[in-house]
Amino acid sequence: MKDWTDLGKEMWSYLTGKSAVINYSFIDMTVEVPRDIGPDAPRATWKLNGTLRVTTSEGSGTEPLTK
Repeated sequence: MKDWTDLGKEMWSYLTGKSAVINYSFIDMTVEVPRDIGPDAPRATWKLNGTLRVTTSEGSGTEPLTK
């Protein structure tokens, strides 16, 4: 595994077909995400306050995403 994308893909692959639901709860969480490479790169700021739900299922991968 070389980055967060790989981790996400492996988790999705493992959980798909198991009807998994993962809930993350955030209270006033701030994440700074670099827009480029390097220590002085500008950053995007993401503010999270609420619940993020990730649900997996088996399918063709063409189903529309829903909230």
